[in-house]
Amino acid sequence: MNKDIFRLDGKVALVTGASYGIGMAMAKTLARAGATLVFNDRNPEKVATALDDYRRDGIDAHGYIFDVTDEKSVREHIEKITTQVGVIDILVNNAGIIKRIPALEMDAADFREVIDIDLTGPFIMSKAVAPGMIKKGGGKIINICSMMSELGRETVSAYASAKGGLKMLTRNLACEWAEYNIQVNGIGPGYIATPQTAPLRAEGHPFNSFIIGRTPAARWGTPEDLQGPALFLASPASDFVNGHILYVDGGILAYIGKQPK
Repeated sequence: MNKDIFRLDGKVALVTGASYGIGMAMAKTLARAGATLVFNDRNPEKVATALDDYRRDGIDAHGYIFDVTDEKSVREHIEKITTQVGVIDILVNNAGIIKRIPALEMDAADFREVIDIDLTGPFIMSKAVAPGMIKKGGGKIINICSMMSELGRETVSAYASAKGGLKMLTRNLACEWAEYNIQVNGIGPGYIATPQTAPLRAEGHPFNSFIIGRTPAARWGTPEDLQGPALFLASPASDFVNGHILYVDGGILAYIGKQPK
C-alpha cells in the first residue's frame, strides 16, 4: 500500500462549524495530514477563540465568519476563500444544531430552523464548492450525519428529520457528482463525550447508564474517535467509496440490547 494514501498535502479543507468539539477534532486531523485548514462559524468570538486554539497546536488555520444557511453569503465567502487560500478540495459539513422539544410542543419555526441549518446548509455549501471541485478534477464532501439518520427518539423530531434527510442528500449527491470524481460520504457519530454532554455523563445519571448499557463498547465515544474516519473519507484511500454513511457509534446500531438475566 502507498504509505502516502492518507496524506492530504496540497489540499484545502473547509470544515464548517469547526470552532470547537468534534468539528475541531476532525479539522485538526486533516491539518496534521497536510491539508490547509479553513473553517467558519457565524459567531466572531468563536472564530477568534478557535484561531487561538489552532495556533497553540501549531496549525495555521483560516477562519471566516458566515452563516451556512445564507446562500448569497456562502457564495461570496467561497469565492473569497478560493482567492485567498485556494480551491476547496475537501468539504466537511459539520455545522449543526439540535432542539430537544417534544413534537406536540414544537413550533414550526423551531422545526424549520433545525432543518435549515442541519439539512439545507449542507446542500448550500456542497452546491457552492462543487463547481471548483469539478473544474479541478475531483473532491471530497463529508456530511456529518447521526444515529438519528436511522433511529428516532423522544424530543428530537426535527433533528432526526434533518439527519435522515442528510443521509439521503449524501447518497443523491454521490450519484449526481460521481462522474466528476467527487466522493460524497457521511459520518454518523454515536454519543460523543464533549463539554455539551458532560452533565449527562455524570456517574449515576440515568441517561449515562442508558448509553453505556446500549453501547456494546460500553463507553461514550470521544472526538478523537472521529478523526480516523474523517481522514479516511477525506483522503485518496476512499477514492472508490461513494454514497456511504460510516457510523462511529461503538456498535449501537448493530445491537438489539442485552438479554435480561
